[in-house]
Amino acid sequence: MMTTTTMNTSPIPSDAAAGALPMARLRRVIDYIQEHLDQDLRLARLGSVVFMSPYHFARLFRRSTGLPPHQFVVWRRIERAAALLAEPELSIAVISRLVGFRTPSHFSTVFRRLIGTSPGAYRAARRRASEEHRRPA
Repeated sequence: MMTTTTMNTSPIPSDAAAGALPMARLRRVIDYIQEHLDQDLRLARLGSVVFMSPYHFARLFRRSTGLPPHQFVVWRRIERAAALLAEPELSIAVISRLVGFRTPSHFSTVFRRLIGTSPGAYRAARRRASEEHRRPA
């Protein structure tokens, strides 16, 4: 039984699915990830949030989301960054730190690889789209 999807549209199985994290634990760790994107989210820490060994947690998390924990965290960081890029007062360097990247260059590299454009170009495109949306027809 499918209940929800992740970014890559991989299904998240219900509690009844064999080898998946129970939904309550999955929700707990996803909430933890969202609240701590600016921090170092190592496998051991994520596993401890749901009282599991890192290896066991990683295996069940992947079965539950379709992504390994690290890739899931990176996608969530990029999603948050994309939302923050709408705020012109925040520099790209500040945004990169807010979403957990150590350097703006690494952030830009990952953003470009996943989104297909640089953070600056993404911000400019969003700004243009927003201005066009506000103009009267």
